[in-house]
Amino acid sequence: MLEKEKLTFHPISLEDRDWMMQKLSEDDFSSCEYAFANNFMWSEVYEVEVGQAYECGIIRYRISGDFSYSFPFGNGDKKKAIELLRGICAAHGYKLNMYPIEEKARKMLLEWFPGEFALDADRADFDYVYTVEKLSTLKGKKLHGKRNHIARFKDSDDWSYEPLGRENIDECRKMAKLWIDQREEKWNEEMEQEMRVLEKAFVYFEELGLFGGVLRKKGEIVAFTMGERLNSDTMVVHFEKAYPELQGAYPMINQQFVLDKGQEFTYVNREEDTGDLGLRKAKLSYYPDMLVKKYSAVESHVVFASETDYDAVIDIWKQCFGDSEEYIRMYLEKRFTTENMLVIHEDGRPVSMASFLPVHVTIDGEPIEARYVYAVGTLPIYRGKGYATEIIRYAFEKYQMPLILQPAEEELEAYYARLGFVKAFEASPCWCYESFLEYETMEMTVMSEVNAREWNLQEITAKEYKALRDETLAGEGYVEWDEQAVSYAIEENAFCGGETWKLILDESTELLMYRKEDRKLCIVETTLEEERLRELLPTIMQKTSCSKAYAANVGGMIWLPEVMTWEDKKGYLSLTLG
Repeated sequence: MLEKEKLTFHPISLEDRDWMMQKLSEDDFSSCEYAFANNFMWSEVYEVEVGQAYECGIIRYRISGDFSYSFPFGNGDKKKAIELLRGICAAHGYKLNMYPIEEKARKMLLEWFPGEFALDADRADFDYVYTVEKLSTLKGKKLHGKRNHIARFKDSDDWSYEPLGRENIDECRKMAKLWIDQREEKWNEEMEQEMRVLEKAFVYFEELGLFGGVLRKKGEIVAFTMGERLNSDTMVVHFEKAYPELQGAYPMINQQFVLDKGQEFTYVNREEDTGDLGLRKAKLSYYPDMLVKKYSAVESHVVFASETDYDAVIDIWKQCFGDSEEYIRMYLEKRFTTENMLVIHEDGRPVSMASFLPVHVTIDGEPIEARYVYAVGTLPIYRGKGYATEIIRYAFEKYQMPLILQPAEEELEAYYARLGFVKAFEASPCWCYESFLEYETMEMTVMSEVNAREWNLQEITAKEYKALRDETLAGEGYVEWDEQAVSYAIEENAFCGGETWKLILDESTELLMYRKEDRKLCIVETTLEEERLRELLPTIMQKTSCSKAYAANVGGMIWLPEVMTWEDKKGYLSLTLG
């Protein structure tokens, strides 16, 4: 009987550099977390430990008291290494959590463990990657501003650039201290951590194989930067400090460092923005050539649907809602992402699902991120196991933000109420959500020529529709969709035989979306006042051969996290994409 593989972790040290560099090179991962020096420098902050199993390297971190593991790296048996990690975690009573997971690793997990890991990506964690050529030359109209700033820095011939090394590290320390002192009012724990990590980089600069650059003005250091080799074609920049009040200092050190140390590489990884909007703006201003998407992977019964689940999702949708495959595929192609549909697997395939589409809802005057719950369904033969409830409750914990829905049937309203949803959005600024208008075709008279000429009907773009919708309907309880969602709503309405118009009368511009259901005209959404809508209805109904017209009472329900309250619970919910 073969002895079972053992895995022990120990604090990362300089003695681990050779074997880790070798194993890391075998996979050539692109995210900054797979750089040895990066892990060593941050080892005290995140209690970094390393180990080996099945000829793979594994990094263990502790964040907020919980363990997280890297995806196994190296040419060994990654699947067995993950199975071993799962066993270790289970023995200690917790679930395996791995980060970061790059795209190729995500596909491996989906193949090896379908339906067993929730794979989720956070935009704040994406690494910004640029070509060396772009950062060296700053060519093009988009980077004209960067070139201008550098030109201003060079206006006086009193600057110099030199490699960072033992001879100038102490000067860099002093510059970093002054940089800190100038930001005393902005100081926080994260900045304190970064300074400790920077000091570790200074102390072990040569042993870690780091390289850097220093920029001087009138002989004084005004900027410095530091990085290392990440993989076969990429260098990663870990630190970059400059005096922001000195025009051109940041773009200058950026360019000079790449010109000096980056020419043997193809790409430069400048790490993530951590959700800092100022940092995001700065990194985007260089127009990254790619963003390295990084996922977390956590063992879970409820997981995000993947692109490999299309056929199963279509089957669930057909059996639950009766829509055509063409309609379902349109939704999946336009609205599905690997982070907005949750599923539960059984017998090797998804059997229960629900979508959670991003929206904003105005609560107490503030637009709040929320999710619209859509297409909740379970295959008939798997019902009665509580899968839909499990998915909804997982979403409560996962999103920690308001969840909004519109029950299709009255009995579903009671079901969602038991889960904690409450009625909302019953009031509406639109024209007749509590009326049912009847226009018998034979009794209709066509709008007079005068009225017909008053209105100018034009096709409307999603951008125009959203702007009109937001301007007219926004207020307390308003549910706002982004432009992509509005574009889908217009396309979905057209697929269902409807039309969407921009109506222009004198200086007034309104929108009108409607569709035909049998011989009924359904007003999906409009900004028209009731009087104006009544003027148009006879002509539209004759055009569509409808004998009745109505606007549904678009109410809904909302679930709020415990930390949130909302007394009003009224507002406007429409355009619910289904």
